[in-house]
Parts: sequence; C-alpha cells; structure tokens
Amino acid sequence: MVKKVVIVGGGIAGIYVLRSLLAKREEIEEGLDLTLVKRERSGWVSTCGLPFALRGWYDIKRTEINEPKFFLDQGVDFRTETEVTGLNLEDRTVKIATGEELPYDYLVIATGREPSIPEAVAKAGLKGISTFNNEADAREIEAAMAGATNAFVRGRGIIGLQAAVAFAAKGLKTTVLGGPPSLLPASLDPDMGDMVKNWLEEKHGIQFILARKEITAVRGEGGRVKSVVIGDGEEIPADVVVIAKGMRPNVRLAVEAGIEIGDSGGIVTDNAMHVKRGRSYLHDVFSLGDCTEVIDGITYRPRLSQLASTVVVQSKVVADNIISDIKGQPSLYSISAPCLSPTVAEIGGLLVGSVGVTSEAAARAGIKTLSGKATKLVKARYFPGAKPLTMKLLFDAYSHKLIGAQMVGEATVAERVNELEIAIRAGMTAEELRNTERCYDPSLSLLVDVTIDATEKAMGMASVY
Repeated sequence: MVKKVVIVGGGIAGIYVLRSLLAKREEIEEGLDLTLVKRERSGWVSTCGLPFALRGWYDIKRTEINEPKFFLDQGVDFRTETEVTGLNLEDRTVKIATGEELPYDYLVIATGREPSIPEAVAKAGLKGISTFNNEADAREIEAAMAGATNAFVRGRGIIGLQAAVAFAAKGLKTTVLGGPPSLLPASLDPDMGDMVKNWLEEKHGIQFILARKEITAVRGEGGRVKSVVIGDGEEIPADVVVIAKGMRPNVRLAVEAGIEIGDSGGIVTDNAMHVKRGRSYLHDVFSLGDCTEVIDGITYRPRLSQLASTVVVQSKVVADNIISDIKGQPSLYSISAPCLSPTVAEIGGLLVGSVGVTSEAAARAGIKTLSGKATKLVKARYFPGAKPLTMKLLFDAYSHKLIGAQMVGEATVAERVNELEIAIRAGMTAEELRNTERCYDPSLSLLVDVTIDATEKAMGMASVY
C-alpha cells in the first residue's frame, strides 16, 4: 500500500526533507506519495540570498531556486498559497483552510518562525513597515525603498544588519535599534561585535542605538510610515521600517495538537526528530527547522538553532528515519547530534563567523573559560589581498578543550568556521590545537597562523612569532 508523507511548511526545512525523500522514493516498493503544503506562492526560495538582492546584486526572482512546477513535474502534490488549520494526530490527517483533510502515514512539521511585532507597530497599520522572513517581505521592502530617504531597522542580528547594509547601499540614512551591549550577541562576544559595529559606522554610515528601548509609537502621513518613536519620545525619521527582532518558533499548530513545547519555545523532539506528545515520542510525526528545539553541543541544554546548516542535517535524519520505518530496516536509522551552530555571514564587506558557545552562553551554563584573541594577516604581507583577520577562541578552563570560536575579517572565514567545528567535535585541547601542523605558502597562508596566536594567548603564553 502506498505510503503518504505530508510536509507542513515550504521553507528550507520542508523543501530539504522533500528533496531527500524524492532521492529515496524508488527504494519504496509500495510507493511513496509526497505532499507539501505552504502559505507562500513560491517554490524553493533561498531566503539567505534575499538581503543581497535588495543591495542590487541580482533580481529577487533569482533567489527562487525551483518553481512549484519543478516539484509538480516529479509527481509531488505541491500546494502553494494554502493554509493548514489543524493537525489531527489521532486520525492522522492534516486539515487545510478549504476544509479538505489530507491523510498521512508520516507527518513532517516544518512551520518555521514568525517575527515578534511590537504592539505600537501592529496598531499603526501603515505602509512601508515590513518583517523580513520570505520573498514576499523582500518585495515589500524593495517597493518601500523606492523614493525613500530614511530607513529604520529593529534588530541587531544577521538579517537586520544585512537589511541595514542594503538600505545604506541605496543611499538611505539608516538607523538600527538593538539592545546593549553590541551586535550579533548570539554569535559574538561584545568585543568582537564592536568590530562589526565600527565597520558599519565607518564604511556605511549606519547609526546604531544600542539601548534598552522599544518602539513606543509609529507616525505616518497619507497611510505611509514617516517616523518611529522609541523610548520616552525620541523620534527617528523613517520612510521604510524593517522589524527583524525576536524570530519566534511558529508552533501554533503543534500546540493545538498537544505536541510538547520546550523551554526555548520550540517543539521538543528526540534525537531522531520525532515529536513528543504526553509521555511518548510519536514514531510517525517529525519536526525540524526553525520551529524546533535542539540540544546544544557544549552546554547540553535546549535552545534554538535557526540556521540553514542545522536544517540540512535534520532533513537527512527525518528522511532516513521515514525510509527506515517504511522498509523495516533499523540499519537505516539516523540520529541528529547535539548542535554547534556554525555561522558565517557577509555584512557590508565584512565577514563574520562563529561556532560553539560565546562567553556569555558559557557563563550561563556555569562553564569557566580561557580565551585568547589575536589579529593577523591571512597571508604574507607582501602579497595582494593580505587582509587582517581577528580570531577569538574559547577553551574550557579545566579540560582545556576548545568550546567556541569567533572571527571577523575580510577573507577566509567560512573555511575556518568549518575547521574549528571539527576541532570542537573532536574534543581538541588548546595544547593539541597549538601543536597541530598547518599548511604554508606565503601566497595563501602564514607560517604561523592567527589560530596559533589566539590559542597561545588563551594558554597565557607569550608569542615569539
């Protein structure tokens, strides 16, 4: 009998599960019927590419990797502009707004995240105010930018900063409101975040308000936003406003179905991505992506990891376990390891990367740390493109194991994030990292890399290089 899989959500989480199942569909003798339901009208969109489209690097349309027809042509019941209204776990059905009920053998919840909208903004009802979560939001922002002179961004994370860079690149006077003490607090310690702030101020003219202030009013004219009021009355001109703060897991459907939600606000799963209801994990219902809680690979505490890199791993686990269950082959069973959240971003010409915990996250978990920070060129100073890179490494004070890495520079960041993630997973100590041989060519690297300098500083050693 044909097995039916229904995927709720068409962001990268839902799409990657669908792609993984399509690749394995021929392995299922009885057949695999795939349905994906999403609210948006597009197919597979690279949301991470949208801020660069706003900077004018390419048209927004180019971020749509596959149109719905791509999946429809492969026999997928790919439903766009469709709202799911309920999950019936007893009857194994998914109800959509038309009243139709879709039966399933396996259900995948990939409902993503939703922005937290300040009350004053929600009440205003003015044009020119947008969140930044999908292609439709990007098109709204692009339209609002036309003829605008002032921009306001609420949020100091990657999305908010990339939106601010897009505005500044188009000549808009841009203000960013975020909390203290600095930028990108989920990824960087304040001293590293300050480097990003200084760069954006000096290179792009972006103004920052890093204080415990909220939007208290929004003022408009002719139905369009004209200014934002924060705190006790400070008014900031704004023809376009982006709310990019407080992206919460979208768990309404899960809550209504009685699925357990964790302390982080995300759906609780086991390491096979099965959801929990009552005292049991359900073998036929999975959850992944931005709506789902993960276990931190350093603190072993629950948290969120709303990153595409996390989703790709989770999607393989979900697909493996659906196929394993259908075929009755436990050898195909797969698990998701605790999460280290390797992160990299280009923000106005500056590259930012991190993996593992920050100093604040370690302190909250009661982990004492040793840290070392160094700045060095990425290749010999006499070669073109010899740009500086600042690296900060965190080690457990007792075991000396690497538990976090942060870097800010203009080159070779993504490769280093991946390298140091492997080092963390391998349990490398400061002593081992310091004494690891590294490749050398003056046109590509230094004989003694910045990683060594940062490690030695953490160890309290004076560098002799």
